[in-house]
Amino acid sequence: MTSTIGVEHSGLRRRLSDWLVATIVIAVLKLICHLPEAPLWRIADLAGGVAYRISRTRRNRARRNLRRVVEWMAANAVGEERYRHAATDPRALENLVCSAFRNHARYYVEMARAPLFTSAWVADRLVIETPEAVDLWLTDRRALILLGMHFGPIEMPGFYAVHRLGQIVAPMETVANARIQRYVESTRGTIGVRIVTVEEAGKELLATLRKDCPVGLIADRDLTGGGLEVQLFGASTRIPAGPVLLAVETGAPIYVSGVRRTGPGRYLGNVRQVTVPEGMSRRERSRAMVRDEARIFELIIADAPEQWLAVFHPIWSDLETTARTGKLGVAAGGRTGEAA
Repeated sequence: MTSTIGVEHSGLRRRLSDWLVATIVIAVLKLICHLPEAPLWRIADLAGGVAYRISRTRRNRARRNLRRVVEWMAANAVGEERYRHAATDPRALENLVCSAFRNHARYYVEMARAPLFTSAWVADRLVIETPEAVDLWLTDRRALILLGMHFGPIEMPGFYAVHRLGQIVAPMETVANARIQRYVESTRGTIGVRIVTVEEAGKELLATLRKDCPVGLIADRDLTGGGLEVQLFGASTRIPAGPVLLAVETGAPIYVSGVRRTGPGRYLGNVRQVTVPEGMSRRERSRAMVRDEARIFELIIADAPEQWLAVFHPIWSDLETTARTGKLGVAAGGRTGEAA
């Protein structure tokens, strides 16, 4: 009996805690929507700077991942010189890591203000680098697969596509707090993005494409462990297999979008199509498409590596292994050592 009462009390405390957390988080998200925009960017930069100083594990991982990116950029003469310079200048690399934290904080501001992303708002804030491609590919409502990344204002490409095509179906990682999950889903729904869970994504996305309607996915991180192996920035990793499998199954074209920040509330974006090779088996075609997908990811990320939020997560297994064994040293501002 005592054990049962203890379990009930524990469950009640958990529910109360979840309710309180959700109430606070939702209240903050709504408040951000109504506050003046300019000070929010300054607050985000301040919060990002604080997170950089106190989050040692995340800072170390971001440094490892960004070092790999800029070293690849330097070796292949890709991107701006200031990024390639970070491959050999520890201070420049550390500045890039700090900027990544600030950009992460800016994303949370954008996420909170997503209900404001009307057609007029997007048209005023977003400049398209490839207008001809967008007019050609994203004009008629039809079956297509729009891929994004954990990059820049993550949801902006999807919102832009909604304004061009109408409703898009997209999966979303499940948030532990159910009330927060419902709030995020409802705000996205008012904009025109119908959210489905990761568990039901395969069935829902396939059905949507077969109805000749568009879908959207974030596809630069393999969250399930079932991704396809590919070379990304010169090293082996895995990215989700779902997009190319959907494309091979339905014949729907894949377009990769990338939107990056150019200033507070200002954005620059482009769209590139994944090449579909002819005369191959389904397996060979899938492999070739995922390689081209990774190549496009590299080009988009190279425009602003500090805006690739995936750098805060494991990307390459060899870097994670090296970090655990303590063999990866760092020299940044006189500091050494990078044990995670």
